[in-house]
Amino acid sequence: MATVELTTDKFESTVLQDGIVLVDFWASWCGPCRSFAPVFEQSAQNHPDAVFAKVDTEAEGGLSGALGIRSIPTLMVFRDGIQVFSQAGALPSHALEDLIGQVKALDMDAVRAEIAASKSDA
Repeated sequence: MATVELTTDKFESTVLQDGIVLVDFWASWCGPCRSFAPVFEQSAQNHPDAVFAKVDTEAEGGLSGALGIRSIPTLMVFRDGIQVFSQAGALPSHALEDLIGQVKALDMDAVRAEIAASKSDA
């Protein structure tokens, strides 16, 4: 599956869908972003059951700012509409594959229960 370009208009509906959504925040002038791009593309081919999306931080500065993106590349991962991972820096292929495996293995009922518990403590 090819990666999809995300804009402010499509971001929320994309990340709130069921399943796994990986979002790469990047810019064309960013060397590490260019190094990470083929890793991200290959992973998209390896995992057609997940959505791989890219946000051009130059074109979507408002979205990047609203999400607190301060360093690129930044990878965010959502599962069933819940953000489960966010990290700046280019990941090597084996680390990205390991991360996807961990996200697939998450017990989402436990994640939702943990979120509910943290909200009730606040």
